[in-house]
Amino acid sequence: MAQAMRPNTVGGLFATDGKPHPLQDTLLAVTLVLGVTAFVTAMFDNLHLLSSWTGLVGILTGAYGQWVSETTRERFGLILGLGASAIGFFLGMAHGGLFGGVIS
Repeated sequence: MAQAMRPNTVGGLFATDGKPHPLQDTLLAVTLVLGVTAFVTAMFDNLHLLSSWTGLVGILTGAYGQWVSETTRERFGLILGLGASAIGFFLGMAHGGLFGGVIS
């Protein structure tokens, strides 16, 4: 029954190769937090500055995270964060933009 013995390759929640990826995990967490913040604040018209800026930073963070990611689990979380950031960014832009109401 040698085929029943398989090594445990799951080293962490996001690292399927068993190696630590602190940079990628940090980018994933930041992108998810920014995405949720942008998405939730985009539902309120008067919070367009917060939603558009957090969405923009979340898109940039997620794009860099995609570029340096090494596992599928990291990429999956980054795509979720990127999607939420993009929705928050676009709704924030529709409600007033990055500088709406600040510059006369």
